[in-house]
Amino acid sequence: MDFYYVVLLFIIGLVGSFLSGMLGIGGAIVKYPMLLMIPPLFGFQALTAHEVSGISALDVLFVSIAGVLSFRKAGYLNKSLITVMGVSVLIGTLIGSIESKHLTEAQVNIVYGILALLAATMMFIPKKQIDLDTVTYNKPFAAVIAFFIGIGSGIVGAGGGFLLIPSMLLLLRIPTRITIASSLAITFISSLAGSFGKIITGQVEYLPAIIVIIAGMIAAPLGAKISQKMNTKTLQGILAILILGTAVKIWIDIL
Repeated sequence: MDFYYVVLLFIIGLVGSFLSGMLGIGGAIVKYPMLLMIPPLFGFQALTAHEVSGISALDVLFVSIAGVLSFRKAGYLNKSLITVMGVSVLIGTLIGSIESKHLTEAQVNIVYGILALLAATMMFIPKKQIDLDTVTYNKPFAAVIAFFIGIGSGIVGAGGGFLLIPSMLLLLRIPTRITIASSLAITFISSLAGSFGKIITGQVEYLPAIIVIIAGMIAAPLGAKISQKMNTKTLQGILAILILGTAVKIWIDIL
């Protein structure tokens, strides 16, 4: 593998994973389009959508657990949320990741574009700030949400954090910091199924995945530490802009 290609993949991993740790997402919302679009700009062979989804699935597995460990001491992980949504997203992701082998490149990108657009829309809807001590939610509704997010994220190799977060904030009314921390744990559970599905269907390029993962393990904990010191509205704003920009770019390419 070309040295400069390795450096490029490493930088992509650093940027995506830093944002992942800071915003409580698995990083695929950033790294999926970056891995698809940036290498060809520098003259390297483009990765296919299936290859990118496979790399993303393994990367999210490692990056999300690094973020969870950073948040654990802060006390923002909600065991009930993680259990209820984690089981449902696990089942949905396993189904999506295995069935994704039967989709075309364009269909995988369309699914990603739909998920990103949904997430961006929900992030821009005003949300009521909720006190950290009042975490109550509809468990069956949470399970259904997680299941369908799992199917979509399994297809594109994401852990689903970029859609879990706005869903938890807007639909379940979970406090922001608990949402960010707990979504990372749910994303980790999702990525277990996603990685398994991508591996058994032969959609993983292991060397690029290892490079991106190493970068992610370095950057994700740094992002998580910064997150704990930032204003929650600032975090939501960054995530909303990030998701919207990605959704617009993906749909421009699709159309």
